[in-house]
Amino acid sequence: MIRFLSPWWLLAIIPVLALAGVYVWVQLHRRSFAMRFSNLELLQRLTPRGIGWRRHASAGALVLSLLALALGMARPAVDVQQPMERATVILAIDVSLSMEATDVAPNRLRAAQSAAKDFVKQLPRNFNVGVVSFAKAANVVASPTKDRDQVYSAINGLRLAESTATGEAVFTSLQAIAAVPADGASGAPPARIVLLSDGFRTYGRTIEDAGKASSAANVPVSTIAFGTDHGHVSIGGQTTPVPVDKQSLHKLADMTKGHYYAAASATELKQVYQDMGSSIGHRTMAKEIAQWYIGFGLLFGLAAAAMSLLWSSRMP
Repeated sequence: MIRFLSPWWLLAIIPVLALAGVYVWVQLHRRSFAMRFSNLELLQRLTPRGIGWRRHASAGALVLSLLALALGMARPAVDVQQPMERATVILAIDVSLSMEATDVAPNRLRAAQSAAKDFVKQLPRNFNVGVVSFAKAANVVASPTKDRDQVYSAINGLRLAESTATGEAVFTSLQAIAAVPADGASGAPPARIVLLSDGFRTYGRTIEDAGKASSAANVPVSTIAFGTDHGHVSIGGQTTPVPVDKQSLHKLADMTKGHYYAAASATELKQVYQDMGSSIGHRTMAKEIAQWYIGFGLLFGLAAAAMSLLWSSRMP
């Protein structure tokens, strides 16, 4: 079905119809004008012979040309269905103060950011990617999108904060996945959560609660541990040890049928999405077809000019 993206331009049809009306009026009054003409012989000489109906053809083509151009100005469009991949990966990145430890160069957070960006580069371009940061609270800093620049910007903009709410990170990631548009497809999109952290939860819902929720949503959580048992940070002038809680991260991955990594190589990370599958929805897009109207307008205009030159040796 054709619709118009700039319907106000349809008002341009009014002067075209008015012009056509004036032409019809003039033709209807030609007979009364001829009756008033006193010299019929002179009138016959002035009137072109043999044209008949053809004198109306060029005028009709001109009106059709103007009408097509007026419709083209209103930007006619048709709705087309564009396939959309719904597969989604959420990167949940720990920004707690312990991620400032330098046992992983240059520090845990910078290493996690680098690993996250490398991971995104490996993903199929048609996958949605979102970013969640978590410390005392978890926040969606990039909603699931195919715009990789937006994802990289969100990763680069991460800043450290207090506490570690690992469970909240999973719940927030699940909410972001649920918000992915259905686009006419059935069921939830195939999804994975990749959680990058040094592990120890100090705030919010538990790892166990998060694992159960993720399992119920059929969303595996793959965890990546950053750091060593000998990491430490300086807080308030005091050195605080921040060993990695590998056990909790491993447990979360096992509960949700994800993968656990103590080191995040490119080969290992491919396992996260290789078995994801696909879900194709469709988005309705307006495809403009104004060029067809403009083309027909030019065609009718050329026809009007050609007929007028051929039959009356003048332009309409």
